[in-house]
Amino acid sequence: MTAAEAVPAEESAPAAPSAESVAPAAPSAESVAPAPGATPPRTPLVARAAAELTGTAALVAVVVGSGIQATELTKDVGLQLLANSTATVFGLGILILLLGPVSGAHFNPVVTLAEWWTARRGGAGVTLREVAVYLPAQIVGAIAGAILADAMFGEPLVKWSTHDRSAGHLLLGEVVATAGLILLIFGLARADQLRFAPVAVASYIGAAYWFTSSTSFANPAVTIGRAFTDTFAGIAPGSVLGFIGVQLVGAVVGLALVALIFMPGRKAAE
Repeated sequence: MTAAEAVPAEESAPAAPSAESVAPAAPSAESVAPAPGATPPRTPLVARAAAELTGTAALVAVVVGSGIQATELTKDVGLQLLANSTATVFGLGILILLLGPVSGAHFNPVVTLAEWWTARRGGAGVTLREVAVYLPAQIVGAIAGAILADAMFGEPLVKWSTHDRSAGHLLLGEVVATAGLILLIFGLARADQLRFAPVAVASYIGAAYWFTSSTSFANPAVTIGRAFTDTFAGIAPGSVLGFIGVQLVGAVVGLALVALIFMPGRKAAE
């Protein structure tokens, strides 16, 4: 989940050449396409942490709140999932569009860790210090979002979920969901198509709600947050570690697929 590219419009040239117009202009932070989740270097770290906390909280509030609303409106499980997934698609797309230019709109520890890994390998991305700030912000935000959703619907503020999700086929679904998400985000970066990230990432998550057995958590922070609510979107605490483990596996698989599919081409011999 990451920011779309922002390219400032060019101003008309002055009548007489100035020193600035003769010397080559240094690329500004806004004119350089960010890596997945990468942010303008002048954005203060505290602002990025606040964006990650707020964005993750809002995302979980959307997921949990729409799940509660759906179960109150209908007993049809299919319609409940449709309402839940539709709200998540729109909510996630808006959050990425809004907060992407600030923090990169990760809202997801596996995205942050994957970006840190690519930075270690010579790509653009977050530093270890930024990882140490982003991850706690995402986890705290996810827990706060679940509590907020419960509060809005008059549910107990904290009630551990009883929704067991420990079956093997659900864990496989999480591997697939997370691998696909990482492949999408970092593939868009390799293909220089990050401007489509808000629509693409939200659309993928909406689709993965339906084609994966786990309904595509694909996010350790969101997984932790959803353990705090015993509602439609919840996950039992005993299932959390298993989900997070396979999400990390999925992230590794996704990065491997990015390296394989988007392998740099060789220039043809002159």
